[in-house]
Amino acid sequence: MIKVGVIFGGESVEHEVSIISAVQAMNKMDNDKYDIIPIYIAKNGEWYTGAPLREIDTYKDMELLKRYTKNVVLYKKDNRFVLQSKGIFKKVVNDVDIIFPVVHGTSVEDGVLQGYLRTIGVPFVGSDVTASAVAQDKIIQKQVFTCESLPVANYVWFYDCEYNDDSEEVIKKVEKNLDYPVIVKPATLGSSVGISSADNKQELIKAIEDAINYDSKVVVEEKVQNLVEVNISVLGNYESQSLSEIEEVITEHSLLTYEDKYINGGKKLGKSGMASASRIIPAEIDEKLKEEVRDIAIHAFKAVGLSGDVRIDFLIDSKKKKVYINEINPCPGSLAFYLWEPTGKSFTTLLDDMITIGVKDYKRRVNKVHSFTTNILSGYGGLKGAKGLKGKLK
Repeated sequence: MIKVGVIFGGESVEHEVSIISAVQAMNKMDNDKYDIIPIYIAKNGEWYTGAPLREIDTYKDMELLKRYTKNVVLYKKDNRFVLQSKGIFKKVVNDVDIIFPVVHGTSVEDGVLQGYLRTIGVPFVGSDVTASAVAQDKIIQKQVFTCESLPVANYVWFYDCEYNDDSEEVIKKVEKNLDYPVIVKPATLGSSVGISSADNKQELIKAIEDAINYDSKVVVEEKVQNLVEVNISVLGNYESQSLSEIEEVITEHSLLTYEDKYINGGKKLGKSGMASASRIIPAEIDEKLKEEVRDIAIHAFKAVGLSGDVRIDFLIDSKKKKVYINEINPCPGSLAFYLWEPTGKSFTTLLDDMITIGVKDYKRRVNKVHSFTTNILSGYGGLKGAKGLKGKLK
């Protein structure tokens, strides 16, 4: 039986969303094939493991959570990847064969966690370090899309320090390059956190000042008119890809908000998460537009170097029949399982496919040359004036 460590939580504003997605996933994994080991990263960065973490009610009382779980670290020991308890009496409480990150937002979805997993050498599911970092940054995404001649809505971006130093100059830059209304976004957050719409200068200022509370980089996009929002998921790696059904997103607001995703439709962050948001599946757009969405999705997936199950969001001007790629979600809420069910792929099968892809990615990585057996330092005489270790090691 394969021991799958499901990592979730983290120091992110999307912390609770990650918990919901992870609990959903753990409850749908095939218990005949996998020994599921929950690994929760608290908001203070501490890691915990234990069976109670598979239940959503556990997270209502952090003191109880700490009492009935083990505070651990993950590292490599004797060619095993172990979870060892912290404190005076350290003990290995479990080990894992592969890590399955179900994480959203900064510090976990953006390549930071993936970098740690690569450093210790543990196999993991999902995109690698670079692809995760690119996919989490809305500005770098757009720069990659532009280089690949993929259609993006007009935008400008800036750092918070530029706005703090000369806000009028930043406002002029936005108004010179974009027409109102515009959408203002923190560059590296997901789940629509910190996103606002602005119809005039006063609203733009308010939106920017809200966004810089969350991020050091801000992107301002020209709002697509006659808007239809559609999403699609891509499953695979750079070798092969498959596509989900396309959904059309329904919102009561001019843009999809955090409340639309997790409060209204999700009944205040209930157990359904993104799966309960309002949507039409399949999307009610013509077949030509669907084909364009599919083609762009595959192109973007390969260009960024993604892996696993990734949701890609699009904006369509329904009158002009113009498609724009909006952004990539490397680890979407609820893992976007609801986009695969209409194709005949169950949530359980989706998770199984993701683990299989993760194993293939790991095997490919370890078969590449990463270092040389020669030691070029063996003949190095050391820095002039330095005593060196030679005498000390006698």
